Amino acid sequence: MLAQVLRKDVSYCRRMRYLLHLPPRRERSARWPLILFLHGSGERGDDLNLVKKHGLPKVLASQPEFPFVVVAPQCSPDSYWHYELETLDVLLNDVLEAYPVDSRRLYLTGLSMGGYGTWAMAIRYPDRFAAIAPVCGGGVPFTTERIRHLPVWAFHGAQDDVVPVRESQDMVDALNHLYGGNAKLTIYPDAKHDSWTETYANPQLYDWFLSQHQNRR
Repeated sequence: MLAQVLRKDVSYCRRMRYLLHLPPRRERSARWPLILFLHGSGERGDDLNLVKKHGLPKVLASQPEFPFVVVAPQCSPDSYWHYELETLDVLLNDVLEAYPVDSRRLYLTGLSMGGYGTWAMAIRYPDRFAAIAPVCGGGVPFTTERIRHLPVWAFHGAQDDVVPVRESQDMVDALNHLYGGNAKLTIYPDAKHDSWTETYANPQLYDWFLSQHQNRR
């Protein structure tokens, strides 16, 4: 059951509720990598069970030994992630103070509204994360100059009729071709808006995350 691996908790900045997964503690001296996961618009509200419907929290239901700390906050029903970036930053600070997390291995991902939030959070805090993986999101292409140093792996469905694939393509193209960035884009030719199921089921994503370590600029 997901309830066995995720715990409800509360951040003191706007009281943002979140799910928290902690991996098995095999070595007392070990410090864990962390993934911040941002859900889509349909999971907003005050019921944390909604956050378990899609993406990484759903994967954790069958992987209790998932080797990352996972923080999955819930956006309020009348808000969007790009309004909550400072709150998310405070939440991360709270988790880093409370648990043995490796601050050089912080990763960020999200789907749909959370994909937009992933781009926005990374651009607001360009030195916070070691790598990001936005799924069927987008943003303002010229702002990607701030993350030209950051490894990015974006995902999108070619048949997406909610968020056009061009949203991801424009961000990746601007990052790479205008600013010499380090971004790649996986497009699923037959996928519609749900490009997240295949993405979060892919172990190569987590191997890629673990291969990225932040170099302080």
